[in-house]
Amino acid sequence: MARYRGPKLKRCRAVGTVLPGLTTVATLDRPYPPGQHGTNRRSKPSDFKVRLHEKQKARWHFGILEKQFQSYVKRASRMKGSAGLNLVLLLESRLDSLVWRLGLARTIPAARQLVVHGHVTIDGQRVDRPSFHVTPGMTISIREKS
Repeated sequence: MARYRGPKLKRCRAVGTVLPGLTTVATLDRPYPPGQHGTNRRSKPSDFKVRLHEKQKARWHFGILEKQFQSYVKRASRMKGSAGLNLVLLLESRLDSLVWRLGLARTIPAARQLVVHGHVTIDGQRVDRPSFHVTPGMTISIREKS
């Protein structure tokens, strides 16, 4: 699966907040959007812009592309309960997200690299897919040879 390899802080500046899974920086030195007109004063953002920025924050935080995010949204809407909470549940149950939450990596891209390089096992079996859906009861560990 493809992933974004460009400047991470530029993405954080675009949405106006630090994304904790994307970078280890605590605050933005330049809290305005990137680009030639980023420092200009902006009017009140439209409803579309607010929704788009929230969606982009979720996508960029977890490092997934639009098509995969749409499939997560469809799956969450088909589940019982709140679609928003189900979406967060699905995204947080990804293997790369859980490796980051366990503190085995400093960022989600670093956790993704650990998984892809085969350093992570689930119930003793090596798993190299960052999008692997982890269910409660599964044991996540680092390989002995790693």
